[in-house]
Amino acid sequence: MSSRSNAPPKSQNSRDLGARIKQEARRLGFDLAGITSPDPPGHLEIYQRWLAAGYHAGMGYLATSRARSRRADPRQILPEVRSILVVAVNYGPGMVAGDARVASYAYGEDYHHILPARLQRLVTWIEQAVGRPVPHRIYTDTGPLLERELAQRAGLGWIGKNTCLIHPKGGSYYLLAEVLLGLELPPDQPFESDRCGSCTRCIDACPTACILPNRTLDAKRCISYLTIEEKGAIPIELRAKVSQWVFGCDICQEVCPWNQRFARPSADPAWQPRSFLDPPTLADFLALRAGSWRAPLRNSPLERPRRRGLVRNAAIAAGNLRDPKHVPQLTHLLTADPEPIVRAHAAWALGEIGHGQQALSSALEAEGDDRVREEIRLALARRS
Repeated sequence: MSSRSNAPPKSQNSRDLGARIKQEARRLGFDLAGITSPDPPGHLEIYQRWLAAGYHAGMGYLATSRARSRRADPRQILPEVRSILVVAVNYGPGMVAGDARVASYAYGEDYHHILPARLQRLVTWIEQAVGRPVPHRIYTDTGPLLERELAQRAGLGWIGKNTCLIHPKGGSYYLLAEVLLGLELPPDQPFESDRCGSCTRCIDACPTACILPNRTLDAKRCISYLTIEEKGAIPIELRAKVSQWVFGCDICQEVCPWNQRFARPSADPAWQPRSFLDPPTLADFLALRAGSWRAPLRNSPLERPRRRGLVRNAAIAAGNLRDPKHVPQLTHLLTADPEPIVRAHAAWALGEIGHGQQALSSALEAEGDDRVREEIRLALARRS
């Protein structure tokens, strides 16, 4: 991404301006850019049925009447909107081998900090180009927009069976962002073709069978939801399926033929692995401590589940790996961690590994939380 000045000449030609806006977006580090209208989304009914079925799980903010109405019509977000610029940035696949698995987009900086700042620079450029302030709103999965539909309408790709936007020459490892603009710009041609064809690799590979037939998913069963958004206990019947994933999941993208053929690692410094994740290890996650856990993860997407969520997830991964080397850390978590959710999942992990029965029995006598005591009993029962 270049940081040199690129002050635009004034232009009144909307078609020329639209092309130059997209060119400037690419100069600022966005790999894809397209323009669409602020018309109501054509897939709104599918989204409404998804909500009605409860597939949004604990993300209740998606189902409020305000959120529904704003997703139904972008003009309710910004009455002056005339066009929507949709951009995408390639973030990977940047997987680094380790015994803990982290979704590729989370190795570097939090895109919620990076992308809006870049888009604000683009808006400044646009305002210089037209010679006046332009009403606008900037979002990157933080606003009430059906952004994958907007991206498809802006010509950036199609919505795959794994629910991701797929570009025909780049795959699906893209972060999306949008700018609602009070500026009339010619829209790009929508990407009409569905190039998934008869392929079902993503559906077949999903360990929890969370991918639904209509290109939506059941969040209650999605590993990404479970490891990031779920604040309580992860259902026992799904823990083994979480495997080594400590944050997010890339399985449905890893098996996609479009990624296997076209996806390329990002050279953008923002998405390169931070030292804590180079490589990501279960020992490091299990060692995160209250009061200091944020230091290696500052401005990272991994801050979202907080320390208790990350350590809970690492305990599950350790239980699935069944490597006795993690028993001392898990035993410490079981007996000394201040978070009941962590103690409960450490007990489960010890039961899976088959070590630490004495620690489990001792913890059962000392534990005061009923949920943790039940997890300890179940762990002991599995090894009796």
